[in-house]
Amino acid sequence: MAFLPIRDTVAVAAAVLAPLLAAALLVPLREGFISNANIALIMVVVVVAVAAVGSRVAGALAAISAAIWFDFLFTHPYNEFAILKPGDLQTAFLLLVVGLATSQIAAWARRLRVIAVTDADYLARIHDTAALAQTASSPSEVIDEVQDQLADVLQLRGCRFEYGTLLGHPPRLEQDGTIMMGHWHWDVERRGLPDREIELRTFGNGHYYGRFMLQPTPGTSPSLQARLVAVTLADQAGHALDAAASPTGTR
Repeated sequence: MAFLPIRDTVAVAAAVLAPLLAAALLVPLREGFISNANIALIMVVVVVAVAAVGSRVAGALAAISAAIWFDFLFTHPYNEFAILKPGDLQTAFLLLVVGLATSQIAAWARRLRVIAVTDADYLARIHDTAALAQTASSPSEVIDEVQDQLADVLQLRGCRFEYGTLLGHPPRLEQDGTIMMGHWHWDVERRGLPDREIELRTFGNGHYYGRFMLQPTPGTSPSLQARLVAVTLADQAGHALDAAASPTGTR
């Protein structure tokens, strides 16, 4: 059974509680000190803050929570889920809509930042491994490096390399990043990685040299991008093995 990461769990809790806390702090100002429109704007800021550090789900929950507590605490009659004034009804509706929209934008912007950082990390891994493949004194150095990189990129419990003949019929990570179970595609996004070893075959110049046996961590679901990086890393090991096997040993 998969559980939410700690960060997402905290974000969901904040989505429910942060609007309530902000509303409670603003209650003493509701009688003439600050308009409901300005209170709604403050609540939107809280929603955006939650979405910026959380997820789209957290942002949406924060928007709904903000609208609920705005209705309960700042519209007549107070402390009831009812709105008598059309202006307050419009403000509550706009709070919900704007909160939902801005929270999704904030979460989207955060995801773009994560992707940019992740892309840079992946590119560095591929570059470093390719450089090692050019300079290593033996392909085993490259294989050891790729094993470590695969464990990080795919969040594995372990990884080992097998030379030569294929044995058995384990799930297989393909060149396009998909995982095959026999003749069927395994839905990684929905089901996570299979709970058994996965093979990642290694080729160099069209020749098969061996395979990395990937030992998944239960509950993990590496992105397609991560799986494609894993395939590229394995290709670097294949190039090193092919270079070592060539008659001149040149790279």
